[in-house]
Amino acid sequence: MRKLIFLVILIISGCAEHDNTIKVKGSDTEVNLAVVLAENFHYGYPELLVSISGGGSGLGIASLLNGTADIANSSRDINEKELALFKAKNLEISSFIFAQDAIAFVVSDQLPIDSISTQALARVLSGEWNNWNRLTSSDIPINIYGRQSNSGTHEYIQKSLKIRFSPLAKQMNGNAQILEGIKVDPSGIGYVGAGYMKQKSGSGLKVLKIYTSDGGEAVSPLDAKKIISGKYFFQRPLYQFFKKKDYQKVKPFLDYEKTKEGLAIIMKSGYYPAKLIND
Repeated sequence: MRKLIFLVILIISGCAEHDNTIKVKGSDTEVNLAVVLAENFHYGYPELLVSISGGGSGLGIASLLNGTADIANSSRDINEKELALFKAKNLEISSFIFAQDAIAFVVSDQLPIDSISTQALARVLSGEWNNWNRLTSSDIPINIYGRQSNSGTHEYIQKSLKIRFSPLAKQMNGNAQILEGIKVDPSGIGYVGAGYMKQKSGSGLKVLKIYTSDGGEAVSPLDAKKIISGKYFFQRPLYQFFKKKDYQKVKPFLDYEKTKEGLAIIMKSGYYPAKLIND
């Protein structure tokens, strides 16, 4: 991360309690993108500051509820239990889909596998299959590197594959820890946002292509044309939640994300414009 970004974040963090600061917390999938958006937003709106922190979608929504965040970044939709907590406090919330993302499933580049079906992936991540000899010539145990249960990506994968993660899956603190674990573990498999993975090319890791049925096309989450045409199984909207009463405070930043400059940053960072979801 550039020194300039780091400096901006330090300045932002030091002003976090001021009324002109928009506090954004939540999804680790969104955090790097949000930092770049916040930095460039600040150039055009020097009177406004945006503080960014991760910790997971669940933490972001909880922070919005308890008043320590103005915007909750989330890689999943808010659930009924969370909505009930806001309702109990007489708080109305709104949502804004500012981008979309694809999930990349990552293994060591030493593992002799390039693609996997959604059915096989479900068996691997649930622990039903615990050795790579079910899919490759390698007779080594499968080690799963995942996220904590408050991660929106964790929840999204479980819902998409209709599974529960293996109790033996390692719970890592973020994308960086997942990739570092797999780098030194030839039998590891994990998942990160494809936008994050695009920044880690040539790192001794390999992104698996995904197909949904035997004979079906195996699609990479790094293939922009396939994502834009909606052909990748694990692509999803990225949300930002805020309290309706705070709309005027957060509106300048939300509006900036929809500008040509904001959309260009989203694309350059390896994500996709939200409008593609409804096209």
